Amino acid sequence: MSWYFIADIYIDNNKNKGEYEEYIRLVKPIVESFNGKYIVRTENIFNFCKDKTPDRVIVIQFDNLENLKACFSSKEYKAIMSKRTMNVESKAIIAEGIE
Repeated sequence: MSWYFIADIYIDNNKNKGEYEEYIRLVKPIVESFNGKYIVRTENIFNFCKDKTPDRVIVIQFDNLENLKACFSSKEYKAIMSKRTMNVESKAIIAEGIE
């Protein structure tokens, strides 16, 4: 059963966007090493609600929950995580897919 990591990203232009861009470059091979596949990674977003619209949306498909959890708890991910947490606001959820 596939599992999905879904994130909304809010970029603060007063913070170091270069660090976040470095995170983006570094995280992809880590995700892929745990069989994660980017389904959505975009700044082209239309919001149907009146709420705050994210600057970027990311959806990553994993073949199982174990790989998803292993990815985001790995030493490789933890080594770069602050490049995201210190420079952007993000909200993330994980959800089981339909098969």
